[in-house]
Amino acid sequence: MDYEASLQRAIDASPDLTADHDRLTVPDPSAQRDGAFTRFTNLGDVAEALARDAEQIHSVIQRELGTAGQFEGDWARYNGSFSAADLQTALDRYVEVYVTCTECGLPDTELVTENRNTMLRCAACGAFRPVAKQPAKSSSSTVTEQPDAIEEGTTYELEVTGTGRKGDGTAERGKYTIFIEGAREGETVRAYVKSVSGTLAFAQKR
Repeated sequence: MDYEASLQRAIDASPDLTADHDRLTVPDPSAQRDGAFTRFTNLGDVAEALARDAEQIHSVIQRELGTAGQFEGDWARYNGSFSAADLQTALDRYVEVYVTCTECGLPDTELVTENRNTMLRCAACGAFRPVAKQPAKSSSSTVTEQPDAIEEGTTYELEVTGTGRKGDGTAERGKYTIFIEGAREGETVRAYVKSVSGTLAFAQKR
């Protein structure tokens, strides 16, 4: 069998990761006014489509909306007046953080807990990363610049508070989780940021 035939055979045997996996089919959130509250009436359907826990989705949406709420199983209620677009924006944020793989961009993931940390495991590319901790959102409509932004090509002094799956030290800065090559838990190091992907950053100990 020549090279071209072998290559084609390997391609034919490979799983198609782009045909049906590059987008999610998720119902649009339905918002229903209830006096001073807003109901998310199809939360259960959305959770089923995402293969995620409905109460966890509710908790994240509540934080994104910057309000209090109540979980009722297949639906949830939030204090205040919110539109379907408001719920969609919050839901998009949930999908970005808790569903979409930061490495390959596909939604073929599952949430698992390891050493009390929430991790995102991707079945498509094998990536296994911690879910970045999200700060609580203020109910104020004023948007301020994040003082803890991480930029590529910059060196930061960081306290290493954990260890990644590959043995690298991990640190937290604002909304970012930084993996630091050569660092160990308990150290305070100068870390040079080589790349940033979403709320994950990858650095090297200086």
